[in-house]
Amino acid sequence: MSANQATPAPPPAGSMPAAPFNGRLLTGFIGIVISAMMAGLSNRVGALALVDIRGVLGLGVDEASWLNTVYIAAELIAMPFSIWLSTIMSLRRFHMLVTGLFVLLSFVIPWIHDWSALLMLRSLQGLAGGMLIPILMVAALRFFPLPVRLYGMSLYALTATFSPNLGFWLAGTWVDILFDWRLIYWQNLPLGLLAIVMVYWGIPQDPTRPERFKQTDWFGMVCGVIGLGMIAIGLDQGERMDWWRSYLICWLIGGGISMTVVFLICQWYYPIPFIKPQLLVQRRNLGMGFSIFVFLLMVMLSSSKLPAMHLEALWGYRSLQNSPIGLLIAVPQPILSLGVALLLYRKWVDARIVMASGIALIAAACLICTHITSSWIIEQLVLAQVLQAVGQAMAVVCLLFLTTSVVQPMEGPYVAGTINTLRAFGVIFGGAVIGHFFRLRQHFHSEMLVDRIGLISASIPLSQDNLAALTDSARQQAFVLANADSYRMLAALAVLLIPFVLRMDYIAAPARQTSAPITKKG
Repeated sequence: MSANQATPAPPPAGSMPAAPFNGRLLTGFIGIVISAMMAGLSNRVGALALVDIRGVLGLGVDEASWLNTVYIAAELIAMPFSIWLSTIMSLRRFHMLVTGLFVLLSFVIPWIHDWSALLMLRSLQGLAGGMLIPILMVAALRFFPLPVRLYGMSLYALTATFSPNLGFWLAGTWVDILFDWRLIYWQNLPLGLLAIVMVYWGIPQDPTRPERFKQTDWFGMVCGVIGLGMIAIGLDQGERMDWWRSYLICWLIGGGISMTVVFLICQWYYPIPFIKPQLLVQRRNLGMGFSIFVFLLMVMLSSSKLPAMHLEALWGYRSLQNSPIGLLIAVPQPILSLGVALLLYRKWVDARIVMASGIALIAAACLICTHITSSWIIEQLVLAQVLQAVGQAMAVVCLLFLTTSVVQPMEGPYVAGTINTLRAFGVIFGGAVIGHFFRLRQHFHSEMLVDRIGLISASIPLSQDNLAALTDSARQQAFVLANADSYRMLAALAVLLIPFVLRMDYIAAPARQTSAPITKKG
């Protein structure tokens, strides 16, 4: 018997037999959905309104950037360990406690103006938020019976497609319409309290298992916390500190990778791990699907990061003016995600083809935006955003179906921790890659244009005013050209993902009974 076929460890609480699926359980699950979206919105809205927060608190650019960094680092740290902690306390009690902590921190943070205290509170809020999102996936796998499980996965997909794009509108509403920056944090109060009530009423109470503290891989946990935290901080602060020219960034990323490797080795061999990395090797759809997910999240940033950068830099748009580009994607997502789930129940539908088609639509949207000019505003971005909305729903829901369908009930909690850790990492990694690529291309185009201006001014005398105007125009064009290059890079990456999607194992449409899904090699 191989090491990977050894006697299985006792299942986490998330893999316990589900209670009968009814309206009460659905209400509790919707409460879990609300809290997960609340956590995602808190991160997104806080990042979009960082300029306003910085102004109110009198912080410099460097100081304020750490408010976002500590949140996303803590969020990434919490993801692998969330399900384990919910096993010890019970899913219902743990979720209510963490949501309550998140709400309390959201209430307190606007009253604190000390930078050190703010960093500590934001990191605690990130830990709480990072623990809420994996609970959503494990709840969908546990509580939704197979004939309707895809609908649960489609609701989870909204945390990757709906919440991030709704953030533009919320940030603009709180800051530019209601003129109260504290609502950036206080928006969580009604959502969190509602989620607590719904979970209390709808989710069954599991027995607590405090004896599992004795079975905890404490060494692995320490390595994981340190490693993931160092990687997140290094990636988020890398561009500001000029990457490898900074000893701190080299130390953070190099040390973080080393500690994370130790953590993964511990999880591979420990009898009762937090996550099971060997599942990524044993199941093609898990290993290939989760790898695709990391890069897909980076490609999906083309729908929010790049157009917002363009509108802010060239037209001075704030979040409220940028909100249409987010709403074009966010508003139809609930219907689109449920529609894709309904489509996948058809026997003649191949989820791989649907997912590949969705990624192709995202690639097409990126290619449209490669023609961007300095005159583009929201009207010129509408078609691309509509394609993004449809493509993202198709890609993410199908990916969740193809990956979770090969998961056995006992493995659900491990998979939930793994995919959410990779999800958080993918957003951080994607933002760092796009930001660095954009800066390199902007620097390249700026040098080329400045050289041309130098040649022109040498042959044709220019006044100081004309030279200044020409230089300013060159700086603007360098930004536009770098944006177009970023769209080309993401379009190429999306196209490269399609063959890997088609190489995933075929999964038949879920049967209207409790039989296991049929798989065959693609």
